[in-house]
Amino acid sequence: MADQDSIFLGASRKPDDSYQRPEKLLLRYGNRHGIVTGATGTGKTVTLQVLAEAFSNAGVPVFCADIKGDLSGIAMMGEAKDFLAKRAQQVQLDPYEFQEFPVIFWDLFGQQGHPIRATISEMGPLLLSRLMNLTDAQEGVLNIAFRIADEEGLLLLDMKDLQALLSNIAERAQEIGARYGNVTKPSVGAIQRSLLVLEQQGGANFFGEPALQIADLMRTTRDGRGAISVLAADKLMMNPQLYATFLLWLMSELFEELPEIGDPDKPRLVFFFDEAHLLFDDAPKALVDRVEQVVRLIRSKGVGVYFVTQNPLDVPETILAQLGNRIQHALRAYSPREQKAVKVAADTFRPNPDFDCFQAITQLGTGEALVSTLEEKGVPGMVQRTLIRPPSSRIGAISPQERQQIMNQSPVAGQYDRTVDRESAFEMLQKKAQQARQSAEEEAAKQKEAGSGWTIPGFGNEERSSGRGTRSSRGSSRQTVTEAAIKSVVRSVGTSVGRAIVRGILGSLTKR
Repeated sequence: MADQDSIFLGASRKPDDSYQRPEKLLLRYGNRHGIVTGATGTGKTVTLQVLAEAFSNAGVPVFCADIKGDLSGIAMMGEAKDFLAKRAQQVQLDPYEFQEFPVIFWDLFGQQGHPIRATISEMGPLLLSRLMNLTDAQEGVLNIAFRIADEEGLLLLDMKDLQALLSNIAERAQEIGARYGNVTKPSVGAIQRSLLVLEQQGGANFFGEPALQIADLMRTTRDGRGAISVLAADKLMMNPQLYATFLLWLMSELFEELPEIGDPDKPRLVFFFDEAHLLFDDAPKALVDRVEQVVRLIRSKGVGVYFVTQNPLDVPETILAQLGNRIQHALRAYSPREQKAVKVAADTFRPNPDFDCFQAITQLGTGEALVSTLEEKGVPGMVQRTLIRPPSSRIGAISPQERQQIMNQSPVAGQYDRTVDRESAFEMLQKKAQQARQSAEEEAAKQKEAGSGWTIPGFGNEERSSGRGTRSSRGSSRQTVTEAAIKSVVRSVGTSVGRAIVRGILGSLTKR
């Protein structure tokens, strides 16, 4: 049911309730982005699996997040089951063949996949501020820190680099504030505390080297299939901000590194954002604007972005308007907000006179969806009530042993598994501090040596023994003949000078 120019999604329902008309997604419009929405349990994950399989077979690499662990089955051969065979017959999928797909497992914590790391410099102050919930003043200090790092050639690779730089800035607050504005110790301290919280939540695993190479997400196999990168996100979801920030960073890296290619015959990479609402919850406007900019412009770099979420209201309207391929599973419409969400979803489709979109969304069964994809000349197709085809790979999670076996055979095995800690800001600042201490000690030693010659008692530069006011010299309290003679001369001079001064004062008084 698929050809070289499109991928088969399922079959749309006829007025007599039969499914005969095939629904396809044209590959040349796969980079025009899309959205998959629907309530829990309506079939979104299986739809994502079907899309990932189809793009892979078309030679397009895929990146997707596995929120619950049940997407990992895409790496294993499917298993024959009655309900799958029935679904294949309903959508006229003949032949229905089972297949395993080339999968690379990733994990920010390095437990269920190869570690993914990024450097502090690559993340940048904007995303770090979002990650740590910094105020405007604290974000300003963080921007100054990055500016200082650039000027002084300090590499910011991991969290200890940034912590060391912030401590250095706090010590030089007056000097730096004169150039870039006020840098207060309370703001620096607040950032340090946020870094500590982030470190305790596992963020330290993400920052460091070797950093992820974007090319490893765009691999293809020898038989021409695209690799499917699956991010283990079940533990990551316990820190939603880290998850959202990572996805934003990854999309920004793709945008910055990939060259412009216009509209290719098929995407270079397809990117699935599961739990997409986490990207926009409490996000500042500057960040939402950044996402909108990347989504709008990354299309010309051959990257398709697909948001997967429960409610279309989770995605800002400015971004929702740019999503040309839409798959809407069932939604509930009990509360006013749910009814509004159904209306928004229905209004985004090109109407079909055969049924009412609003009612259809609330009546869809599991595995059914309203589908509208871009047709010739990029025009949205008329919405169709579609039964999604069954996947060819296994539905559900794989065992830890199967996962480990796949990781051992991975094309990136051993490439990211060991952390590299090269000289960066932390080590460089430590070296500068050590050099400063050595210089201070050498200067103190020189001053001590310069002051070890003859001294004149009574002028504040003689040494005194502890506890008693007597002078000690080389451990002895006895005076040498020379010292006694010098003291006698000094006393004589002092007495003569003192008498002359007294006489002068008295003389001036008597003259008055």
